[in-house]
Amino acid sequence: MCLRPLDFHAAGDPMKLSNAVRRTSAALAVGAMSLGLVTVTGGAAQAAASCTGDVSIYGTLSDGRLTYTQIEPNTGDRTKTLIGPALGFTPKAMATLNFNTVLVTSTTGDLYRVDVQTNNTSLTVAGVVKIWDGGWTFDKMVYDGAGHLYGTVEGQLHQYVVSQAKPSGSAHIGQHVVIDTGFVLKTLAAAGDDRIIASTSGGQLYSYKIDGVGDWTRATLKSDGWSAVDSLTSPGGGLYYGRTNGGMYWYHDVDPTDGDGSDIAYHSSDPVDASGWTQSLLSAYANNCAYVPPAPSATTGEKIAKVANAQVGKDFNDFDFHYPGAWCAEFVRYVWANVGAKTSGVTPEAGSLYTYGQNNGTLHSTPKVGDAVVYGYSGGGNANHVNLVVAVDGDYVTTVGGNESDMVKKTTYNWKTNNNPLNAGDIAGFTSPVD
Repeated sequence: MCLRPLDFHAAGDPMKLSNAVRRTSAALAVGAMSLGLVTVTGGAAQAAASCTGDVSIYGTLSDGRLTYTQIEPNTGDRTKTLIGPALGFTPKAMATLNFNTVLVTSTTGDLYRVDVQTNNTSLTVAGVVKIWDGGWTFDKMVYDGAGHLYGTVEGQLHQYVVSQAKPSGSAHIGQHVVIDTGFVLKTLAAAGDDRIIASTSGGQLYSYKIDGVGDWTRATLKSDGWSAVDSLTSPGGGLYYGRTNGGMYWYHDVDPTDGDGSDIAYHSSDPVDASGWTQSLLSAYANNCAYVPPAPSATTGEKIAKVANAQVGKDFNDFDFHYPGAWCAEFVRYVWANVGAKTSGVTPEAGSLYTYGQNNGTLHSTPKVGDAVVYGYSGGGNANHVNLVVAVDGDYVTTVGGNESDMVKKTTYNWKTNNNPLNAGDIAGFTSPVD
């Protein structure tokens, strides 16, 4: 083995879709839709946002009424807007937990759970339940869709863990910590698991990755141009919705994990609505969309398979490797390098291919031709073995690996049952190379 526009009418009238703005042709093509999934592509060989359907955004009006809006993720077209009943208190901050549960704080510091009964043709609520008396003074509050509730107050960023889909108080909202100070932000939105985006009054757009108390990183996506945005929300997957002067604009960050805003697509000439978004609060269902890393091109995978297959039957002495007792990772690096794939971070340790996937956002659970297969990963960069996928046929995968019976060997087995004949341990994951 190897080394380890909205048209809000007077109170009581229904909300109607504005006829003032006629949409231009969409800047993005409509992606594939199957089994309820919508894929927002960022262009050839780029990442995509996979959405479970239309983007869902809840909000509140100045009179305390609840609103619900749906937006088609590919085109930015608003498909539905509904107004529901008044909540019975003055809202201050809100965070959408799921499609029918919204947490809202009051100006008096109480925390309420709003249970939505229907948002199909009308917006009705099953109940508005106070689940916390006092203490909730956040000026902004967001939920990341992965169990983490964030709030800011006086420049502090707070985090809670939410353990139930419909929490009833401290029993289900706990493990409170103060992440750090210095979070003086104009807007705040959750963009994924422990990922936050925010804008400032100075016009900067930031992304944050939260790893724990005092342990976080910030990247400047844009150094200016965002000062007019007074509300920001995201369903995940790199889709951002920002309100400016009552207009709602939409953006697609091709890779929301890279800390680089140069790949954010603007749709300034094709907004969701040019005006009419007068809600006091807005909050998207944060688990609506997910970031899908770009897969290696078919050409790259085919090249990897071709190079790997050509080595079958060779042994350590046929290569310029350094570790005769553990050269499986060196073999993967050799093949990837031969097709021009990125090998930075790949060391002679098998586990380095697992961390490579983590660091580059290409670690996943389904095999593709060209992937590295990591076996028996035990953490800390340690794994038993690694080899390469050269063919996939349903539940069966064919791999080529170095240092298998002291040679380069081809093997076919059922990857779903981990029934590999290598005795290398369970499959920990598949890592795609970065071109």
